[in-house]
Amino acid sequence: MTDYIAIEDLSDDMAKDELTRLANLLDEANQAYHGDDSPIMTDAEFDFLKKRNLEIELKFPQYKKPNSPTEKIGSLPSETFSKIKHSKKMFSLANAFENSDLYDFDEQVRRFLNFKGSEPLEYTVEPKIDGLSLSLRYEKGQFVFAATRGDGTTGECVTANALAISDIPKNLPTQTEILEVRGEVYMEHKDFEILNKNQGALGKKIFANPRNAAAGSLRQLDATITAERPLKFLAYAWGELSEPLDTNQFGAIQKLKNLGFKTNSHTKLCKNIDEAISQYDEFSKIRSELGYDIDGIVYKVDSLDLQSRLGYRSTTPRWAIAHKFPAEYSWTKLLAIDVQVGRTGALSPVARLNPVTVGGVVVSNATLHNQDYIAGRDNSGGEIRSGKDIRINDWVEVYRAGDVIPKISDVDLTRRLKGSTAYCFPLVCPECGSKVVRDEGDAVIRCVAGINCPAQAIEKLKHFVSRKAFDIDGLGGKQIELFFADEALSIKEPADIFTLKLRDQNNLTKLIDRHGFGRKSASNLFDAIEKKRSIEFSRFLFSLGIRHVGENVSKLLARHFLSWSRFIPSISLAQNRESQEYFDLVAIDGIGTTVVNSLLSAFEIGKERDSIEKLAGHLDILDEILPDREDNLLSGKTLVFTGTLEQMSRSEAKSLAENLGAKVSGSVSAKTDLVVAGPGAGSKIRRAEELGVKTLDEAEWLSLIGK
Repeated sequence: MTDYIAIEDLSDDMAKDELTRLANLLDEANQAYHGDDSPIMTDAEFDFLKKRNLEIELKFPQYKKPNSPTEKIGSLPSETFSKIKHSKKMFSLANAFENSDLYDFDEQVRRFLNFKGSEPLEYTVEPKIDGLSLSLRYEKGQFVFAATRGDGTTGECVTANALAISDIPKNLPTQTEILEVRGEVYMEHKDFEILNKNQGALGKKIFANPRNAAAGSLRQLDATITAERPLKFLAYAWGELSEPLDTNQFGAIQKLKNLGFKTNSHTKLCKNIDEAISQYDEFSKIRSELGYDIDGIVYKVDSLDLQSRLGYRSTTPRWAIAHKFPAEYSWTKLLAIDVQVGRTGALSPVARLNPVTVGGVVVSNATLHNQDYIAGRDNSGGEIRSGKDIRINDWVEVYRAGDVIPKISDVDLTRRLKGSTAYCFPLVCPECGSKVVRDEGDAVIRCVAGINCPAQAIEKLKHFVSRKAFDIDGLGGKQIELFFADEALSIKEPADIFTLKLRDQNNLTKLIDRHGFGRKSASNLFDAIEKKRSIEFSRFLFSLGIRHVGENVSKLLARHFLSWSRFIPSISLAQNRESQEYFDLVAIDGIGTTVVNSLLSAFEIGKERDSIEKLAGHLDILDEILPDREDNLLSGKTLVFTGTLEQMSRSEAKSLAENLGAKVSGSVSAKTDLVVAGPGAGSKIRRAEELGVKTLDEAEWLSLIGK
């Protein structure tokens, strides 16, 4: 992928913008794949982009976005089906594309566990089937319900449909209280061909690939249609268990097989990472003979005890990784270049393409990133694409190795039209005509108008009403655009939503027969708005659409301050970069100076802060409630780890503390409750002594948490 700007060449600002771009693009892909059963890219391509996102986050952890793809699983469950909350979260997998990624994975596992290089570490390896994840719950051997993965926390109830799949047992030869079996619903190639042939003969929808066919078949409202489809199910994992299946992954899979589930016969137990990696070539050789689609192979630490110690990141287990197969390329003509203005004012050029099939998906757009990318340069002035610029009417090679909107890997200069001229990037905002600027070291050109720019204002409003923000029924992106342009029902900023009815009691009458609203739907909209006047603190922060302050950062901030009433005065004092409030803010684990400066900028005295405070005046912003813990000894406490821990890695210690409800900070202050110090602790331990903060060594820490 020679046209990617190498991660080591990214400046701070370029890294921030790239993470923003990746988050937005992968959101669209997740919804298309998991929510709409109509992917706009292959799994391999999607995972490659997630890998790039993760690598940037590892190098620039201070810029990790809360709405990063590494913080998300699947998509929100469809409103068509009733919802089921998973008793144990359903995670996705981190991805690898090169052998070096697998060696890095093995090293990270060993580092987390404090394993020396000579200590044995076995892996289970299995094909990664390209289908739809499904969770099946059994109680005393009786099938209870089935749920899709959804967003990992909540899925869609597809019980009746799952009962129609012959591979799914209705009763198990066990009296185990709770057994939640997880696996993949898929369709074999021969059955897919027959299905599409029959669909065509009946004039019905033709499916693009077996994965789409399987997902669409499982999510039918009429379970009799699902019963007619040749769906299969393979079990490879589990969720909630009242008793363990086995002591290791390989043995547990055999137990599932003994209970009557079909499992993958190609699953292998490998003694080390080298042996596991060797299976990649073996699976590549037999891939076409399997009779079903796989998009890679999965490596899992075999010991279930080690899996438990390794635990999970926000969306992926630390003990597993997927090794993905490569992507595909196609040539097509670039018809036009459009420049879009995003929520943060970034001008993003997009190539409009003559539609072309890439990796089994028809695409008509490709990202062009920024001005330098179009010109054939990276951020340091070095060449990409051998220095070839991109022009309208060029023939370009398109690939989908990780972008929702694919990328251009090459330009065919032999087919370039005579008289062709280089593309001229806009000198003013294409939406509002305001000045555009490019800060030093930044690859992105931005409109300076802020919420005075209609495009930015609309995008902020769309974000405000999105599902993970206020999620107001009947008020989505389409309605926002209509109301923004309608002077009679004007919504120009979030507070206008909550004054819509108060501003004019006749607004209900005005809305009827406009924009597709009838009396009932108009009344429902006003009722839905009223129901959203109470909102959780973290969700409110996320809804504001502040640059770098996404879902995860919002939760970190809410967990730190606990209430809006504490947040506001503290953030005002933190405007002084020499204040203790500023240093406390920067010290929050997972929040760096870039996030803090963006946050403070939004809350400076001015139009944006006025807009936020006006909005808050219409709402009841609920205090943050820390998770309930059986042992709440550490719940709500602020911890600092310093020095070298010998019994566990710093990462494992932090993970354990957070699982017990604690907050982990990077610096010691008067608000610190406990410091855990290993050998080599320096200034932090001295600072703790000065402040009288309680200090524990590693043995005392382990005793405290019962390890």
